[in-house]
Amino acid sequence: MRVKSQLHLIQSVTLTSSSKAAFATSHPINNDLWRRIYSRVGVYWKGLALAILFMAGAAATQPTLAVAMKPLLDEGFSGTKPEYVWQVPLAIIGLIFLRGVCNFFSDYLLAWVANNVLLGVRRDMFEKLLSMPDSEFKKGDSGRLLNRFTVDAGNVTGYATEVLTVVVRESLVVVAMVGVLLYMSWGLTLIILITMPVSVLISRSFIKRLRRINRDTVNMNAELTRVVGEGIDGQRVIKLFDGYAFERDRFAYVSGRLRRFDMRASTSDAALTPITQVVTAVAVAAVIAVALSQANAGELTVGSFAAFMAALAQIFDPVKRLTKVAGRMQKMLVSAESVFTLIDQPSETEIAQGEFPGRARGRIEFHGVSHRFPDAEVDTLRDITLIVEPGQTIALVGRSGSGKTTLVNMLPRFVSPDGGAILIDGLDINSLALRNLREQLSLVSQDVVLFDDTIAVNVGYGALHDASEDEIRRALKAANLLEFVDQLPLGIHTQVGENATRLSGGQRQRLAIARALIKNAPILILDEATSALDNESERQVQASLETLMQGRTTLVIAHRLSTVQNADKIVVMDNGRVIEQGSHSELLAREGAYAALYQMQFRE
Repeated sequence: MRVKSQLHLIQSVTLTSSSKAAFATSHPINNDLWRRIYSRVGVYWKGLALAILFMAGAAATQPTLAVAMKPLLDEGFSGTKPEYVWQVPLAIIGLIFLRGVCNFFSDYLLAWVANNVLLGVRRDMFEKLLSMPDSEFKKGDSGRLLNRFTVDAGNVTGYATEVLTVVVRESLVVVAMVGVLLYMSWGLTLIILITMPVSVLISRSFIKRLRRINRDTVNMNAELTRVVGEGIDGQRVIKLFDGYAFERDRFAYVSGRLRRFDMRASTSDAALTPITQVVTAVAVAAVIAVALSQANAGELTVGSFAAFMAALAQIFDPVKRLTKVAGRMQKMLVSAESVFTLIDQPSETEIAQGEFPGRARGRIEFHGVSHRFPDAEVDTLRDITLIVEPGQTIALVGRSGSGKTTLVNMLPRFVSPDGGAILIDGLDINSLALRNLREQLSLVSQDVVLFDDTIAVNVGYGALHDASEDEIRRALKAANLLEFVDQLPLGIHTQVGENATRLSGGQRQRLAIARALIKNAPILILDEATSALDNESERQVQASLETLMQGRTTLVIAHRLSTVQNADKIVVMDNGRVIEQGSHSELLAREGAYAALYQMQFRE
């Protein structure tokens, strides 16, 4: 049994990872990706230009030190220029100080650019997150979404400025050093220039491997985020059902895969340096051999050779950094794929800009509505026709999976019908602007969402954030929650905690009811609002709901039929169809599906 569970674990994680790898391969790394990254960096071109200017200043100091070696050895140590005793040390101190100042300001300016770009990228990502259609969130890819904000976005901006720094600064140093080498001895420099392309070819052979490994690492980081997040959210279930071993295995598998990916990347990165150094050593050996030959022929002085070797020694580090930047580039590009995949996600379709001519009356019409979810074999809804008059309370009942929630989710356009039309006050909801449509709707569901803020903020949430304390208190009173809130040390300014863990289930439900009351929308959706409560809490919440429902068109989804007996109309659904509708007494008298459901619950 344990082996089977481990096999299932490996298959599930592998499938998830491969599906995420598919998204990456669907967006090839190309020039457009580079353009998108650096177009954001280019917005801050003034700071960038100033940083490059300071980098050039720092780069200019390095060949100066090498050039100083020739007169120092040829004239200083020979005693012909005694003033070098104090001039050369002061010059070295001045050059190092200048380099330090230039490096400080260039690093500061690049950090300023990187953090501003990161701010903009995360802002765009969050704006897209809020505007994504409801169907995208049902894919259950929360680990990947969180990883994009916490890891990928930082990688893009951090590596973008790092790559820019290395490429610009080290390239300037290399160009300056090559100029010094040519000045000192073009013959020796030619040997160096011949061996450089060999290093470049070796570096390129590692790039493909690094790109693949970095993409796998990004995907596995998302898996790690998901596994740890589920461990936090499900800690009670893990403890009660003794899931320790399973969760440890899951974490060990994902973290082990991540370790292997990191080690592969580190191995490739580490191997690149010594291989490049071997090629460099061959070049240096050739340089020394030729230099000794020139010195014996009287063509090269000790000072010239020392200056040449000083410049050559200083060129190795920038070349090495330029070689290693390939790995940073691949991490940046893979993370950029992930970030821009989110930013490029389609937003909710805003197909019209119509509005209600005021507050909606609340007449709802479903005409021949059908729907099938992607990859589903059968329709979720089939030819639903239903009319709800203003102020009526309509209860939708039936077995799980009969299509009740899908039907009501079509009102705020979380789900779009594949066929038919939905009208509110005679207006097709597709002709209305989303914001205006949703202003007419309010929701209280079984899964109450409250934010880690005060009671006042949660009650007056969103567009109603400017609600007065009196309005908030009246809403809490109508929801039968004011007495409890007033007993709290900070009253309505008390923090509810993450996921409102400081409140009971009934209190959370009544807080959601207060939020719906203060919105005062003409159409109300109650989705299993009392199903998870004990009898006492249900009684209190039901009393609050009755206050909330007054004067509103209400659609109630309920499994407990005792809570909907007073509804104006009860609609019974099965397999995506309406099979019965009528009042409680009428449906009982028919002795059909509703009566069977009622009798079954009554016996229980």
